[in-house]
Amino acid sequence: ASAPASGVTRAEDVELLARLIAAEAQGEPYVGQVAVAAVVLNRVRNPGFPNSLSGVIYQPRAFESVSNGLIWRRTPSDEAYRAARDALNGWDPTYGALFFWNPSKPVSPWIWSRQIIVRIGNHVFAR
Repeated sequence: ASAPASGVTRAEDVELLARLIAAEAQGEPYVGQVAVAAVVLNRVRNPGFPNSLSGVIYQPRAFESVSNGLIWRRTPSDEAYRAARDALNGWDPTYGALFFWNPSKPVSPWIWSRQIIVRIGNHVFAR
């Protein structure tokens, strides 16, 4: 009985992650799309964040695309689904990042206090 339940959860996780990727990283290189999903999964494993994928994604003010509804308006591409699966299968091109942002957009000055790990496409990844 546990196998079907985990399969359902996994399908829901892939869908939700793919939606976030489409909303936050559309137009980014493939590795950048995986990186956005990896940040979510790194947060799930970090005690400072909710311990579920949906908890992290729906955490208030965590992701602009959730706050403004873009996550529900943009349809994920096949590439976004593939990136979600790659991240869920353990690929983390951010080396453990907990945050990402686009430095060309307005962001909280606090975010620049974080240790930058890598830049991928238009995003900076940090912990």
